[in-house]
Amino acid sequence: MIALTINGKPVTLDAPMTIAEFLAERNLKARMVVVEHNGEIVPRDRYAEVTLREGDTLEVVQMMAGG
Repeated sequence: MIALTINGKPVTLDAPMTIAEFLAERNLKARMVVVEHNGEIVPRDRYAEVTLREGDTLEVVQMMAGG
């Protein structure tokens, strides 16, 4: 089990996973979110490269369409 903080709340994952896997598991489209990992914005093309680990902090902001 991996404990981390996502959007200010404690979350436990069963195993390490990439940001891309995390988003897909939650049905979030990568092109519709901005992700901050441990205080740094992650470029979308790196979501599949960054692995979430014990103690990490993730902020996920979903963009909304409308007008």
